[in-house]
Amino acid sequence: MLANHKGEIPFVILTVPFLLGIGLGLDFVAGAYLNPLIITLFVLSFGFIVLNLSYTRFTLYKARWIGGLLMTLILFLSGWISVVSYNELNNDQHFSKKPAQGLVVKINNEPTVKNGLARFTADVKERIVDGKQSSVTGTLLIAIKDTSASQLYYGDVLLIPAKYDPIEPPYNPGEFNYKKYLANQNIYYQAFLFPKQFTVVDHNKGNAIVAYSLRLRQRLIEKFKRNMHDTSAIAVASTLILGYKADLSSDVLQAYSKTGTIHVLSVSGAHVAIIYLLLNLLLGFLDRLKYGKLFKSLLIVSIIWYYSLLTGFSPAVCRAAVMISMVIIGKTFSRYINTLNILAISAFFLLLYDPLFITDVGFQLSYLAVAGLIVFQPLVYKWLTIKNKWGDKLWAACSVSIAAQVITFPLSTFYFHQFPVYFLVSNLFIIIPAEVIMCVGIAYLLVPQIPVVSAVLGYVLEKSIVVMNKVLAIIEHAPFASIGKIWLNTGEYILAYLIIICLFYFFFDRKKWLIKVSLVAMLLLCISISFKKINSYKADSIIFLNLKKHQGLVFKSGNEAVVLSDIKAGDKNYQYAIQPCLDSTQIENIALVDMKTDTGNSFFVKRSNLIQFKNKRILIFDKQIQNKLPAQKLKVDYIFITGSPRIGLNTINNNYDYKTLIIDAGNNDRVVKSLKEQAEIEHITYQILKRNNSYSVLSN
Repeated sequence: MLANHKGEIPFVILTVPFLLGIGLGLDFVAGAYLNPLIITLFVLSFGFIVLNLSYTRFTLYKARWIGGLLMTLILFLSGWISVVSYNELNNDQHFSKKPAQGLVVKINNEPTVKNGLARFTADVKERIVDGKQSSVTGTLLIAIKDTSASQLYYGDVLLIPAKYDPIEPPYNPGEFNYKKYLANQNIYYQAFLFPKQFTVVDHNKGNAIVAYSLRLRQRLIEKFKRNMHDTSAIAVASTLILGYKADLSSDVLQAYSKTGTIHVLSVSGAHVAIIYLLLNLLLGFLDRLKYGKLFKSLLIVSIIWYYSLLTGFSPAVCRAAVMISMVIIGKTFSRYINTLNILAISAFFLLLYDPLFITDVGFQLSYLAVAGLIVFQPLVYKWLTIKNKWGDKLWAACSVSIAAQVITFPLSTFYFHQFPVYFLVSNLFIIIPAEVIMCVGIAYLLVPQIPVVSAVLGYVLEKSIVVMNKVLAIIEHAPFASIGKIWLNTGEYILAYLIIICLFYFFFDRKKWLIKVSLVAMLLLCISISFKKINSYKADSIIFLNLKKHQGLVFKSGNEAVVLSDIKAGDKNYQYAIQPCLDSTQIENIALVDMKTDTGNSFFVKRSNLIQFKNKRILIFDKQIQNKLPAQKLKVDYIFITGSPRIGLNTINNNYDYKTLIIDAGNNDRVVKSLKEQAEIEHITYQILKRNNSYSVLSN
């Protein structure tokens, strides 16, 4: 359980205000806050020292809360300051604040190449103005459309033009916020380069250890390919054992995600724990020696960190290595240690190093899952008492899966909007294959290339992965395998955790007020979700999507919708921009219609370029009808201009009576600028979708 008293978990208590400070700092990150915060921190720290030196004189033992309050405020401000000072935009030397003609950048991660496009992040080291170089800072996301870019590697230094743009925000409802995702990695700008727009000026200027680990990982991936032939099996082996995800297909990811086993593909705590258990078993004989226990601990920690090196120092593996190293060291030098306290220590120091780790989904889920196993798993295990040895072990495995899934459920649904119904079955099934794959895979990589031995190990590894993938695919396609379209807001997310914590704490303490609180929270959660559903069903709306080079309009009537678009349902643009919009607005029945197809139902009729939706009329104005003007003035509510038609607004005004002009994102910049200028002169209401949010209007 948590602890017998708070003295067992001091770091848990101290880490909470630090986390709250980081959380507030993420919303108030401007550099203007830094100096006032530092001054306040200095004053509070000085007061804390003075009070401790004058403890007896002022009889502060009668008001111990003062010291606790000061310590809480100091840690809170420290967390806030760490975020503000870490944000690279608050640095006056950031490259975006200095004019430049060229930039000298150093690749700081392993470039990925897909469809001839190389992507990587790079540290900006210098700016060039009139041939003179000066130091700058910052990180830049770079994409290069050039076959020669496939030869680029970590540590290469490039000279590129100083042409970059801010990362674009999401423009459509429910769309993944890529801008925020990169901002959480301190990346705010991107550059897209074409052939001959970059020059390699130096090589091997990165961290030597990281460079070695990345090259070693590539060699190990190539070793997998020598005796394995199934591409999906190779991709899963590379991901599961080495943390290399670039080759994973979307189908494989979907199968693991919908069955609640996606954690297997994230090399993290579970994988490191398997290695630790194996090493602890194999080296158990050292415990009988005088300094054997100490030597065993140092050896295991060293091997675990070497494994981290094999994975290219994956952030998830490093987090797990830090956690388990502290647990091993703590248990080696102490007769009793609270694992939750060790967990808090590792989180505190990792966040002290990089406070933006807290925004990483993997960081949140891994720490939450481990905390859930420590706190909740013993409670779940006590629900049943099974005398049979193997039945007891099966229930122990079930209790682990239940505790981890329940504690991460609100967070995972908040991010991924689905719940795997058969998570218990899939997680129980995957335990043995995952352990076999880890053991055989590591043995395969460690053993030299011996024809027969390597072939056998490669065959066992490949077939284990193939069988695991097939079974998970069966579970994925089983009836009611997952509940999708779960969109929780922040308040509902907090209520869900309040329910979980109160119910589990009730099983520990048996206090009735915990049940009352959980029931009230459950009622509020149900009311909130019900109101969202009711409001969604009542609302009829038209959404003009920003799909850049494509067109997309959503006509929503209750829980039904007609999607008018020029892209197919399987297209990545549909999955990225349109599907989240439909899911987030609680739409269940969808009819996807091509832009050129005529169709109709009870609430929607499309004939040629004219649409009737409830009491609204929309005209799609493109190149097809620019020369087919109506015989008499046509009255509509909205004119949707798309495809960059060559016509002036005066001609449109003379032939159509309308309320609002919608200028699609697919129009070229010249057309958008011209229409905007004409609309402002004529005092016409208009909406431009290009580089703007989608436009939504209610029709009732």
